[in-house]
Amino acid sequence: MTKEKRAAFDWVEENSKRITDFHQRIWRYAESALREYKSAEAYVEFHKEEGFDVEEGIAGMPTSYMATWGSGKPVIATYTEYDAVPGMAQDPVPYRSAENPYQAGHTDPHSALGVAALVGATATKHAMEEYGLKGTIKVFGACAEKICVAKPFHAARGYYDGLDAAVTWHPRGDTTVMYETQFGSYWCVAFIFECFEPEKWAEFGGGRCPGALDAICLMYTTTKYTKEAMARNRGSWTINEAILAAGQCTSDNIPPKIGVITYAFRAPTLDQQEQVYKVLQNNAESVAKATGCSLTTRWVTKTRIGLPNIALADLAYENLELVGPPEWTEEDKEKAREIIRNLGYDAPEQPFNDKLTPPEEWEHLTRMRIPPGQKNIGSDDYVEFTWHCPTVWIQVATPRVAVPGARVPYWARMALGGMPGPIDKSIYAAGKGISGTMLDLITDPAKLKKCWEEFNERTKDGIVGPLLPPDMEPPIDLRWPEYITTPRGREWWIPPIKKG
Repeated sequence: MTKEKRAAFDWVEENSKRITDFHQRIWRYAESALREYKSAEAYVEFHKEEGFDVEEGIAGMPTSYMATWGSGKPVIATYTEYDAVPGMAQDPVPYRSAENPYQAGHTDPHSALGVAALVGATATKHAMEEYGLKGTIKVFGACAEKICVAKPFHAARGYYDGLDAAVTWHPRGDTTVMYETQFGSYWCVAFIFECFEPEKWAEFGGGRCPGALDAICLMYTTTKYTKEAMARNRGSWTINEAILAAGQCTSDNIPPKIGVITYAFRAPTLDQQEQVYKVLQNNAESVAKATGCSLTTRWVTKTRIGLPNIALADLAYENLELVGPPEWTEEDKEKAREIIRNLGYDAPEQPFNDKLTPPEEWEHLTRMRIPPGQKNIGSDDYVEFTWHCPTVWIQVATPRVAVPGARVPYWARMALGGMPGPIDKSIYAAGKGISGTMLDLITDPAKLKKCWEEFNERTKDGIVGPLLPPDMEPPIDLRWPEYITTPRGREWWIPPIKKG
């Protein structure tokens, strides 16, 4: 181990309590996409305390930021994520418990993702300071990853131009790296139906004409009927809808004036994405005409597909081998065993994945899940970095429980993600893996050069540029789920429903 890495790893160990406390803070905030006000403020505060210069509200998003430390080349980037998922609240206890089940909760968890990236970048900075290393660290506060918004807008506005490498990560079931198979594309579009002139719908229209609520219902069912014809019925493409607004309920004799429905679709190729969108747009135009509504189409986001960089992936995995998988204690494991026993199953001696998975093995297992010839799977907006510089997506196992032959409820993973102890070990391992990889790129120009040689070879036929126009405004004004403040206090916008 180099002295620079030793310094970075020591910083992680020496600041373990501070890291744990910060993660608990973000986990408890549990703010959802584009509404992560307290979380973003906490990250900005941490960066400033560590001497980073911070530009807040970048690319038109109040909860996004860019933190910069150092000067000159190389410029190495990472990103923090901190958005939670509506309807996934769970207390950090070994049984199902949530004060408000509609409230947001951290599923993957992005709370750990953001904190570990923060740790990796900060540990690298301390090692650079101690040994007088030249270079620049950039940390992008990437809000709204669950709807893949921040990074495409960052890229479109030029924030990723001039980067030399990006070292990123995600909590997963294995400790390894994304290899040749990368993630596919994620697009999301909002269809806004408005009914402001009901009297024009028909001679007897007026208050009894179809309105925006009818438009939403028709759009929902029409798209369900046409789903199988949108794209070839093979490969891992998916489409899901969410209704953001659907009229008002305080009057029954006036047609609802607004309805907003979004469609998020994932596919391994951009051609498939274009085909799906064509069907959606045709459906929306037909529905608007049938219901007497005006139609506004708003893009929420568009991501590209991932570009591999095996040289950087191998380098990152070498650092994971140096760090090792998360080192869970007996106390950590007992927390998982208690959950398993509460579910009615026998608890194993080792409930967590404490092994390293070589990249070739991970690649083989991944290829088995997708049809021959398909190059990408699923989606994640880290892919935006891959077209600007060599990029690696590190994976580190998080505390998850599994029972052979049984489906473990999702709350079990979320509970472990909020328990001090089990999740912290994943954060420490990921932070060290990130900092070790960053330091290799900073201290050994030959390694960075090798990554760029591969990047240039893979892009010799051209770069796929950002899919969003640089002047496009992010969709912060749509009705995304959030916490609100009323005379009752701060609460989730849907309160708990009283029974009876």
